[in-house]
Amino acid sequence: MVPHKTARGALALGRLAAFEGIPAPYDKKKRLVVPAALKVLRMRPDRKFCVLGHLAKEVGWGYTDLVKRLETQRKIKEQAFYVEKKADIAKKAKATKTADLSPVAEVLASSGY
Repeated sequence: MVPHKTARGALALGRLAAFEGIPAPYDKKKRLVVPAALKVLRMRPDRKFCVLGHLAKEVGWGYTDLVKRLETQRKIKEQAFYVEKKADIAKKAKATKTADLSPVAEVLASSGY
């Protein structure tokens, strides 16, 4: 609840920005998990809570199914990316393990590195 009739409340309401989805400069950024903000770690088990998506659906927001479908697609892409990343890391580790770097070390030693 914001006291919108007071000067302080009107200023606070003016600073409020709400977006549907992720705004343009941040949609290309890597998403991170903040452990300190996880509900499991921050809330006691006996506390009641409300999920914004459920609340929005209750008041008539009609995009719940679309968001669920897009989230499923995102998770599939994320899993494929993770599998590919793990394979690349394994390939790189194998290549560095089998690489013979002795000529490079000689060149670096002779040049003063």
